Amino acid sequence: MGKLQSKQKRNISRYRIDGDAGHSSVTQVVQQYSPAHNDAVTSLASLTSDTCVSGGKDKTVVIYDWKSGCVQQKFMGHERDVTKVTCLFQSNRIFSASRDKTALMWDMYNKAGPLQEFTGHELMVSGLAVSPDGLKLCTGSRDNSICVWDVETGDCLQSCHISRNLVTHICWIPAESLVIQTSEDKMIRIWNSRELQLWDLRQAKRKVCEYNGHLQTTTACIFLPNATSSFPLVATSGHDCTVKIWNRDTAVCVSSLCLDGAGPLTSLASSDAANLLCGSFNTGIHHLRVNHSNSWSLTEVARF
Repeated sequence: MGKLQSKQKRNISRYRIDGDAGHSSVTQVVQQYSPAHNDAVTSLASLTSDTCVSGGKDKTVVIYDWKSGCVQQKFMGHERDVTKVTCLFQSNRIFSASRDKTALMWDMYNKAGPLQEFTGHELMVSGLAVSPDGLKLCTGSRDNSICVWDVETGDCLQSCHISRNLVTHICWIPAESLVIQTSEDKMIRIWNSRELQLWDLRQAKRKVCEYNGHLQTTTACIFLPNATSSFPLVATSGHDCTVKIWNRDTAVCVSSLCLDGAGPLTSLASSDAANLLCGSFNTGIHHLRVNHSNSWSLTEVARF
């Protein structure tokens, strides 16, 4: 698979680290690589230990080697902004959703075009998740509907419409047939994908933790891979230009980094305990290093 862009480097940036005890300024040299997109980055997913998949307002889907700093593949097929991307880790199939009301399936080694198209939503596709076995795709839309598709045939296997369910995100639970989705009506819904049965999380589970600290809308939340830490970690990003790392169980913020000038942060992805990728409106994708020492810190090392 050929490289579409030559590697370019230049040094940039000063950022502010925000700690719970106060603020301190640190000058940090950050490498600038060839940008993955020429507009806002809307969604991220980890593909391998050194590559990520991203979608952007420039209507493209990009595979990027963030360790070497170069584009490996770029897909063009959507007619409007890409809203979500997803994939199974270490697979060759990539899925994207768009404001053009469709979802597409791509092969990372095939430049000819999408392998499959999933059409049927009446408004933008705003949620996207692939099943753990890679056989089904779940999409959600601002048309208040959830659909489950056969990835090989493109057929819609099941669909369900709920009034005011403007889907914002979908996540397929590993090793389960359950799908979780969020909505603009501030509801979290759990679906059984085999029959599209709806479960009300409020009736089954009590709230475990609440992570308070972002000054504006929180846009992404992921569990970080296991590390040398004695406690599990959660990472969040928001419209306040800030990425935060939390103790999952106590909800204590252990590290916070403000990416000045990045604009609203849109998405997070991580393939290992030491590296975190963050998409932004203004400054592309940020590669952050997670320091698991006693001091706990986030450091920006590159942008692309």
